[in-house]
Amino acid sequence: MLRLIVKRLLVGVFVMWGAASLIFGIVRVAPGDPAAILLGPDADSDQIAQLTAELGLDRPLFSQYLAYLADVVRLDFGSSYRLNLPAMSTVLERLPATAELMLTSTAIAVVVGLVLGVIAGARPGTITDRVVSASSVALQSFPTFWVGIMLILFFAQALRLLPSAGAGTPAHIILPAVTLALPFTSVVARLTRTSIAETMGEAYIQTARSKALTERQVLVGHALRNSLIPVVTVVGLHMGGLMGGAVVVENVFAWPGAGSLVVDAVSNRDYNVVQAATFLIAGVVMVFNLLADLVYSRLDPRIRLESTA
Repeated sequence: MLRLIVKRLLVGVFVMWGAASLIFGIVRVAPGDPAAILLGPDADSDQIAQLTAELGLDRPLFSQYLAYLADVVRLDFGSSYRLNLPAMSTVLERLPATAELMLTSTAIAVVVGLVLGVIAGARPGTITDRVVSASSVALQSFPTFWVGIMLILFFAQALRLLPSAGAGTPAHIILPAVTLALPFTSVVARLTRTSIAETMGEAYIQTARSKALTERQVLVGHALRNSLIPVVTVVGLHMGGLMGGAVVVENVFAWPGAGSLVVDAVSNRDYNVVQAATFLIAGVVMVFNLLADLVYSRLDPRIRLESTA
């Protein structure tokens, strides 16, 4: 176990370097001059040149890159051009709202997806199975922003049951969490359904039935436990996808998280905030993947984690 953790941390160093380097290049090749955006359309060329020098953006690109990497090692991402606050502190301040949204949507997706997958997988080929499978495909096909808008129109505008935007009460998180969870729910449901259907045909399931266990005991106590391994894999891998989806959802529902902050930073060419947020997101995804690997051993001790490192 310790060997796996050490290996993953060593690999993680290169992953974080790659993420930091990639976002450094992307934000600088994107069109738009940060100094011109900050000063506005009335600024002249001398003012723009002076601010560009103050921001350190007039230096050769490779020199900027070396200085940037040196700062990253110290976890110093500079200050936000627009807010004049430390970039990483600005991102960390908004991160709890994003974490709340992600954890709530993950809980919804896992619980609902497992229930639907077990119901469908226990009776493959039935009408229930077909309905769950078709619904899962449909939910995964709809664009996230469109789903969010439709939920706002129906539950907030037509029925007036839930708030359409903002934060502050438990009711505010329902629509954005459901919107973010729907595509993930369909993935969990389909995977659980397939895994349960295959597991129910195994010999040890027949043995469990021969011991006079009820169908529920066989399904929950034997089939579901072994079927959770691929589900855990998907949950770990999809955390990165949830971070990306949170950017869209937070902007649709005006949720005050890191995703909406990143969109504002990109629009204003606030390089330091974008770089800090991307670095932090890459670290979060790496941690979730490591946790998913560690959970494997709890579900099935026969898995040799060292061989998958």
